[in-house]
Amino acid sequence: MSKQIKAIRGMHDLLPEDAPLWRFLEDGVRAVLDSYAYQEMRLPVVEMTALFKRAIGDVTDIVEKEMYSFADRNGDSLTLRPEGTAGCVRACLENGLLHNQTQRVWYKGPMFRHERPQKGRYRQFYQIGVETFGLEGPDIDLETLLICQRIWRTLGLDHLQLQINSLGDAEERAAYRQLLQAYLRQHQGRLDEDSQRRLETNPLRVLDSKNPEMTELIAAAPVLMDHLGAASRAHFDQLCQGLEANGIAYQINPRLVRGLDYYNRTVYEWVTDRLGAQGTVCAGGRYDGLVQQLGGRATPAVGFAMGSERLITLLQEQGSGGTELSPHLYMVLVGEAADGTGMALAERLRDRLPWLRLQVNCAGGSFKSQFKRADKSGARYALILGDDEWAAGRLALKPLREAGEQRSLNQVELVEFLTGLLAPD
Repeated sequence: MSKQIKAIRGMHDLLPEDAPLWRFLEDGVRAVLDSYAYQEMRLPVVEMTALFKRAIGDVTDIVEKEMYSFADRNGDSLTLRPEGTAGCVRACLENGLLHNQTQRVWYKGPMFRHERPQKGRYRQFYQIGVETFGLEGPDIDLETLLICQRIWRTLGLDHLQLQINSLGDAEERAAYRQLLQAYLRQHQGRLDEDSQRRLETNPLRVLDSKNPEMTELIAAAPVLMDHLGAASRAHFDQLCQGLEANGIAYQINPRLVRGLDYYNRTVYEWVTDRLGAQGTVCAGGRYDGLVQQLGGRATPAVGFAMGSERLITLLQEQGSGGTELSPHLYMVLVGEAADGTGMALAERLRDRLPWLRLQVNCAGGSFKSQFKRADKSGARYALILGDDEWAAGRLALKPLREAGEQRSLNQVELVEFLTGLLAPD
């Protein structure tokens, strides 16, 4: 017998028992984004490799080490998307959504990075992304953070802290980059292997190092915030004022730089101490140069992405979230007449009660075996249609999860009873 094929390392299955919590998360996020009038997009999982190299940067860890790239039959280099922003910008440009327009959009789906799998970090992982285009003031930065705060409240999540920083404009960041490089070169012998590599190509990423042996060195490095121009400083100060006016607590983290090259000015992360090393559950910021970098006109933009698996883990740890979606009814069919009409009756009930979760017995079986299936399904009631019930034009409804007498009802009475008993608010 051939060896069983298993899932690829770092790519996991989401089973039926997982679905209620995922639905709770996604429905909650969708409801909040609807309330802010953001529109959903559906984007391809595969893009041209050049898109991510141009958007993310050739010398980032994502492009250098983590992308799943391959040549297709035409010889084109394609990549499973490692993040969503680049593809969203590409789609907006290609479909003419950014010409003299503003856009507020969102998307969800799987992303792919070849990282070392650990708790909260997978090679296929799910994100919900939110992007805005054509709005340049700090008020839209604030709106994205208000959306995050409302999502946390809707989901019942606590213990999330907002960290923010400003990376300034391109010119300010370039000047700071030289200053930081000069400082790091003075201490080059204390840099680890990754930081040595980043020193010449992407020195700001050295500030994001998690190596405890470099904590003191990084703490003493020049601070970008001290080198912002008047416009960048005013943008950041107004954002902070807006956060305070709306009751959002925050911490300024001068070492927060984000891992993607396209960010400028505002950057932020929502972090928790409940997930160990993988403490960031949502991150984003402003990327005013990316649209032009990908072939469009200069367009201000800001957005964020949430890690679904990490939010699910938080929901599980807090014991909050969706409940199992067991059937309301399990239809037991006994006899030829019942077998011949049961499915049609179930369809009529679903027409009358669209919210009803009704499972019909399939593959026959004795009355006793069907009741075992009904109990195993988790249904609240067994709906019994036998030849006697069929002849009388009635059905029997028997409680499975609570005390109560079995009832005999015609179809009209059944609909009225179920509406009063089970209908959602």
